[in-house]
Amino acid sequence: MTPSKDTVLCMSLAGRPGTFGVRFHNHLYQQLGLDYYYKAMTTTDLPAAVAGIRALGVRGCGVSMPFKEACIALLDELDPSAAAIDSVNTLVNTQGHLKGFNTDYLAVRQLIHQHRLDSAWNVALRGSGGMAKAVACALRDAGFSDGTIVARNREAGERLARTCGYRWQAEPHGVRARLLVNVTPIGMAGGAEAQQLAFEHEQIEAAQAVFDVVAMPAQTPLIVAAQAAGKPVVTGLEVIALQALEQFVLYTGVRPDSRQIAEAVAFARGD
Repeated sequence: MTPSKDTVLCMSLAGRPGTFGVRFHNHLYQQLGLDYYYKAMTTTDLPAAVAGIRALGVRGCGVSMPFKEACIALLDELDPSAAAIDSVNTLVNTQGHLKGFNTDYLAVRQLIHQHRLDSAWNVALRGSGGMAKAVACALRDAGFSDGTIVARNREAGERLARTCGYRWQAEPHGVRARLLVNVTPIGMAGGAEAQQLAFEHEQIEAAQAVFDVVAMPAQTPLIVAAQAAGKPVVTGLEVIALQALEQFVLYTGVRPDSRQIAEAVAFARGD
């Protein structure tokens, strides 16, 4: 669909803009005949960017690091999904009223239910950044009360552990948990640790399930090792697709069917 004067603009703000959201949203707009257009951007002036979203009538904006917490003071309202963790990854503009959501949190809560992860399990979560906060809080709120945050950054790790009522330690050595969760760049394609495991083979063997939030590739070294050990897995591709879907619904009020979602995910990945 060719953009017109009536085209509704949606966008994202990130320190390092990616292509998944652009391809996912625009594919669905085209397939569903919606007069919307999605553009990825970055900024060095967050207050001005958010003011522009409000003033120009941009309908929705995905928010990535380093803006997830900094944008909160610039908004009019927080959805419980964002208020629960003091982190925003989605802005919705309704006639100048900006409301913040966290669809990462919503996606993880849905995946916990879909994969029937048992809240009686103890958890080891590696990471302490914004996404780690969303995942850890989603686990906490789903009833996972026994957890360890593994993070080299002591200040951030201890802060997240306190938020969730978990323990902190700097390295994963010695941790035994029934649910292992990686929320670091370990295993990410193109990264310095692309071929590394976030947890040791012995820890994977001892676990009941493994969850890797890294989405590119979906088959990270951790996921491959877990599958080889016969463990159920939750992949980062599931997270990124589900959070993008929930953003799409918030922006448009339309929920695509399962076939349309699968096609949009495949297109966004370049399959």
